[in-house]
Amino acid sequence: MMPLTRRRLLATLLCLFALPAPARSQNASATPAPASVEGFNCSANGTYPCQAYALYRAGFAGVPLDLSAVGDLFAVSRFMLAHANNLSTSAAPAAGQPLLVPLQCGCPSGSPNAYAPTQYQISSGDTFWIVSVTKLQNLTQYQAVERVNPTVVPTKLEVGDMVTFPIFCQCPTAAQNATGLVTYVMQQGDTYASIAAAFAVDAQSLVSLNGPERGTQLFSEGGRSGKSASGSGGVGGERFLVSDISEWLDKYRVFKVEELERGTDGFDDAHLIQGSVYKANIGGEVFAVKKMKWDACEELKILQKVNHSNLVKLEGFCINTATGDCFLVYEYVENGSLDLCLLDRGRARRLDWRTRLHIALDLAHGLQYIHEHTWPRVVHKDVKSSNVLLDARMRAKIANFGLAKTGHNAVTTNIVGTQGYIAPEYLVDGLVTTKMDVFAYGVVLLELVSGREAAGDGGGGDLLLADAEERVFRGREDRLEARAAAWMDPVLAEQNCPPGSVATVMGVARACLQRDPAKRPSMVDVAYTLSRADEYFADYSGESVSVDGSGEIAAR
Repeated sequence: MMPLTRRRLLATLLCLFALPAPARSQNASATPAPASVEGFNCSANGTYPCQAYALYRAGFAGVPLDLSAVGDLFAVSRFMLAHANNLSTSAAPAAGQPLLVPLQCGCPSGSPNAYAPTQYQISSGDTFWIVSVTKLQNLTQYQAVERVNPTVVPTKLEVGDMVTFPIFCQCPTAAQNATGLVTYVMQQGDTYASIAAAFAVDAQSLVSLNGPERGTQLFSEGGRSGKSASGSGGVGGERFLVSDISEWLDKYRVFKVEELERGTDGFDDAHLIQGSVYKANIGGEVFAVKKMKWDACEELKILQKVNHSNLVKLEGFCINTATGDCFLVYEYVENGSLDLCLLDRGRARRLDWRTRLHIALDLAHGLQYIHEHTWPRVVHKDVKSSNVLLDARMRAKIANFGLAKTGHNAVTTNIVGTQGYIAPEYLVDGLVTTKMDVFAYGVVLLELVSGREAAGDGGGGDLLLADAEERVFRGREDRLEARAAAWMDPVLAEQNCPPGSVATVMGVARACLQRDPAKRPSMVDVAYTLSRADEYFADYSGESVSVDGSGEIAAR
């Protein structure tokens, strides 16, 4: 078993095993097949090209449970797949079922490594690394992809680009007793003995093909002082969780699983804040720990790009390779989420109009930062009051970048979001732009003014937006103040809230909630206008935003 090492990263372990040739002796010696991040070395005694195989598990990374879909990925027919696995051509494999994928393995001219080339068309969000470890399940590595595609710039992939992905393989020598060698990605808990038993091969042949059995570790010897991660072992899902994080090890603290378990009393419900976020006391410091069961790399990649006082700060992370859990450790924000504060009448009284205006401004500044001061731009995609946290001074911080996306004017077919906050162009056409955040921000403004939920009780009631359109936005402009005053949170009415200021904020909300995204203001415009909200009915000149007596805000 030869580990494919990357400095301080969990190694992908590849193992070759032989499909026996019944008519041949089983005592012939075999030459080990050295492995590297670019695959198995070409052997001087290898019989290239040859029939080889890769072990692929059905039903992962969005590849349908269908022989044709798996065949398309590796450019082989479903008939070849069915024959190699003793299946009918109409059979649908079970989720996780191991499939032998037949490959034409060779050593192309000038290549030191053996591989089977497969052509792959780049889709939205793909990178060499993502395709290698998800759809191709670590049967190749991104370094090898870069080497066989010297004219392709990895950071400038376009949707529709055709890229060659080299599937690691090896050919037997003339002396070896095999009809073909199978490339197998080691999984958590695998041993030579377990692999030999599962595939009815001789355990000693694994030693001959791969060298002596040995374990792996998450980080190489000589890791950074004070930086550690729990667990050790094989790959599979675990490599998908932790690869490509080396650039963050100096920036963030790497927590141990034991620290998080002690700090939360074993993730006891008494420590549960909301969803899968727990309050943890670690070494006298209080943190919020987000427990995840899926890949956190995209969220980490976005969080390491941003640093703003109105964004919840990421303090560190932890990978539990034994369970596949990933933990993101954030600063603890004392007063919880905005939605809970608004719905609790006692806590809502702490939110006077000036405080709510400051919350609106804080949220605007945070969104302005990710929209205008990051490159590529970041779209949060999940702006809502439950993702706005309030600190000890009741200042707002944006949380939860789990759905965030980098880039602008992207299109997706995977529509996700929360009822009441979803922009119409995203819901209908899948269009992802910063203006979808602006729309959701407008809904949060309505919540701040009304003290009500965006989608009624439990998400099943009338939308707050529809109610605002009916009761506030419609009607004579000179009656907007009166309508806004009648509609606003009774807690604010008790505090003699300035009606003109409320009308100005409602005008900002109306602009943000335009159905045409082109007519919505930018967060630069919004932040500027709200910073002058106490000077309602004032006019601004030049390129700045104007707010007239109707509370309208003009987009630049």
